Amino acid sequence: MASNRAVAYKGAGIVEIIDTPFPTFELQDGPGVNPENVGRKVPHGVILRTVATNICGSDQHMVRGRTTAPTGLVLGHEITGEVIETGPDVEFIKVGDIVSVPFNISCGRCRNCKEGKTGICLNVNPDRPGSAYGYVDMGGWVGGQAEFVLVPYADWNLLRFPDRDQALEKIMDLTMLSDILPTGFHGAVTAGVGVGSTVYVAGAGPVGLAAAASALLLGAAVVIVGDLNEDRLAQARSFGCETINVANGDPADQIEQILGVREVDAAIDAVGFEARGHGDGATAKEAPATVLNSLMDITAAGGSLGIPGLYVTGDPGAVDEAAKKGSLSLSLGTGWAKSLSFTTGQCPVMKYNRQLMMAILHDKIQIAKAVNAKSISLADAPRGYAEFDAGAATKYVLNPNGYLDN
Repeated sequence: MASNRAVAYKGAGIVEIIDTPFPTFELQDGPGVNPENVGRKVPHGVILRTVATNICGSDQHMVRGRTTAPTGLVLGHEITGEVIETGPDVEFIKVGDIVSVPFNISCGRCRNCKEGKTGICLNVNPDRPGSAYGYVDMGGWVGGQAEFVLVPYADWNLLRFPDRDQALEKIMDLTMLSDILPTGFHGAVTAGVGVGSTVYVAGAGPVGLAAAASALLLGAAVVIVGDLNEDRLAQARSFGCETINVANGDPADQIEQILGVREVDAAIDAVGFEARGHGDGATAKEAPATVLNSLMDITAAGGSLGIPGLYVTGDPGAVDEAAKKGSLSLSLGTGWAKSLSFTTGQCPVMKYNRQLMMAILHDKIQIAKAVNAKSISLADAPRGYAEFDAGAATKYVLNPNGYLDN
């Protein structure tokens, strides 16, 4: 039996490289696996040799101890791989294919999947609609920050790249199709971004940068990115965005200096539940509703908010008892009075990934450059997590099997 090294969560602030079982076409018991999924047969699955697997801000929430993730959980939901074995029910995906794996696990058979709502599949997680690899309360499907990984419902889930050599040449861009590029694009689409739009993106982490790049791809006239981290703001400026540092005061005041008005047409929350306050001392005080309330203030009446930033129902490190259960003090009256629309939840990756693949292959977007992607070895994952947590303006791409140039 082949070995399989993987990145595992070992407690708040700790990730380690562990030896984990080689995947089979049956779900095994392990950290975070729902008991109802143990023993589940996966004849419709494939085993991938991982080509690239990325560290995500959502992983970082778990590693900080800000979720109820169990220790020992193998991390990683941003996966690109080469098919090395197919289950007996797989018809179209072949050994040797290079594929992108949507982070949402979906069956393709339930009502929600048939309606294109692949982020809330009804059949892959006994706890709730929706599932993902290597993530807390998502059914216990083993994560992809590993040398090898199992992907179920392969004919449905996998996006096959049309040309192997072209895919490997552009792999640092294509690896972003598993999550952050579709997620950022979903944020921009649901915020109503179109030709000539003025857009504000809260958060200059990888998803925020992907949302900003997506807004430009959709034809936005001006994209303004707000954050507290000057290095990340510089990254946003590198591909044509305006920026504001929210530590310097009210975002509306700073937006007015750029646009001449205090509101934008569309706003995107790429921060999520670990948001911090604006103005002096903002870096010191967590205020989880700050971004959402700020976006309602600065979005023009009749506009929309795209909310790809993560919000959870279990946060043991939250600032108060309500926030520990995902209850935030929102100014919903502001949203109602301005007739604002809100879209939250997992991005349905399959809604966008093929189109975005074509945009990458035909050089319409350089997402790896936009998010400052950097390849590191699997063994260096703990360092990557630590540097990302410290605010590095970098998207870390793990290279478990030597496909990438480190």
